[in-house]
Amino acid sequence: MRIYTRSGDRGITSLVYGKRVPKFHPRVEAYGTCDEANAMIGLALSFLEDVDWQEKDAFLQVMYRVQTVLFHVGAELSTPIGKEVYWKLTKDHIKELEAAIDKWDAELPVLKTFVLPSGNQPSSTLQVARTIVRRAERLIAALGDELDGSLALSYMNRLSDLLFVASRYVNKQLGGEERLLRTDV
Repeated sequence: MRIYTRSGDRGITSLVYGKRVPKFHPRVEAYGTCDEANAMIGLALSFLEDVDWQEKDAFLQVMYRVQTVLFHVGAELSTPIGKEVYWKLTKDHIKELEAAIDKWDAELPVLKTFVLPSGNQPSSTLQVARTIVRRAERLIAALGDELDGSLALSYMNRLSDLLFVASRYVNKQLGGEERLLRTDV
């Protein structure tokens, strides 16, 4: 398979099953934003290569799973309405996120105000990934009935929560300072 096909040179791309749509089609925007979030998660994880903490491997396994599932979210979003989705999100995928959120959050100080994205590179980059996931979530919500029973919106909602907690968790593990929103300014 060649990397370039030249078929998109006129601003048209294919969904699953070969349906041709403009590159600005809402489905393309949604799955493209999932891809962007996936890349940002990858960047965040790359900052963890030379650091070590006891639970790092377990953390990375969760995050690699998230990256894999995000590819499948994109595949689901690129499947036209009425066509069979080869790989569907299940409630178990959402439960996996919730279990990780609960585990990591149990080790963090209780929040009484907002956290400013800050700390170290992996933590801050996970916050950027969170904002990209939120954008993807908005784009997916705009698809409405085209989702055809998909759990993509629920998964992305929970994923943004996971990335927020993951950012705080990594920041704590690496000794970063958590900057809280000041109300006296």
